[in-house]
Amino acid sequence: MLTTTDMLNAKILIVDDQLTNVQLLEQLLSEAGYKNVSATLNPTEVCALHRQHDYDLILLDLQMPAMDGFEVMAGLRTNITDAYLPVIVLTAQPAHKLRALQSGAKDFISKPFDLVEVKTRISNMLEVRLLYKKLEDYSKTLEATVAERTAELRESEARFRSLTELASDWYWEQDETGRFTKVSGPVLDMLGIRVDSLEGSANEEGRDGWDAAERAQLQAAIEARQPFIDFAFSRTYPDGSQQHYRVSGEPMFDQSCRFIGYRGIGVECKQMVYSNACINNTASS
Repeated sequence: MLTTTDMLNAKILIVDDQLTNVQLLEQLLSEAGYKNVSATLNPTEVCALHRQHDYDLILLDLQMPAMDGFEVMAGLRTNITDAYLPVIVLTAQPAHKLRALQSGAKDFISKPFDLVEVKTRISNMLEVRLLYKKLEDYSKTLEATVAERTAELRESEARFRSLTELASDWYWEQDETGRFTKVSGPVLDMLGIRVDSLEGSANEEGRDGWDAAERAQLQAAIEARQPFIDFAFSRTYPDGSQQHYRVSGEPMFDQSCRFIGYRGIGVECKQMVYSNACINNTASS
């Protein structure tokens, strides 16, 4: 919300080659309580002054020697980064009003000046301008906050991934098509599966030693977008020896709730561990 102090502290520049007009506007603004009013009789100075002071409002005469008000507005549009041109034109020519608005002016004040009209138009213009600047500042603050929060989340995710890697034999991520996007640890060697899928293929089943029923159960969980915890994988080698693994995974979704893949961890069940945890898990599944 704007306060009276915000309005009266707004930075205003008067641009007119007639000193009497400048003095009249300065007196009117001073009596209205405005604190930061400056003026120039030289229109060629306006762009440099605005870059230096970032005025909240420029009262700009249209008919001036050397450089008219239209040329000044053209220079302002090309020399400032602010998309909002805070200009009220001062003109005695009704035919110039439409052209001035098309050139970027936000309002106009007719000459000779009607003091009530001048005060009202300046007040209305400043209110819009200052609200625009507050919104712009808020957007920048929000953008910075989002960037900071994103950095924190990325750092937190990196710490999480580091911890999961330490607590497991491998960490993995897949996209929505089942293709591995991140792999840490000997996942491919341990699982003995292709890089583009957790699900294996029909040709692999029965020849790679993996249990077909377990693989089908995992495939069903993935297709249903369900998380799985300590899912038991077992593998039997030609010599009759076996290896057993536990794999945990969860589906990932973006901010619009679109499924974007899976991530998870896996551990190999050592001989002692397998006798309890893995057996229990296999029995329950």
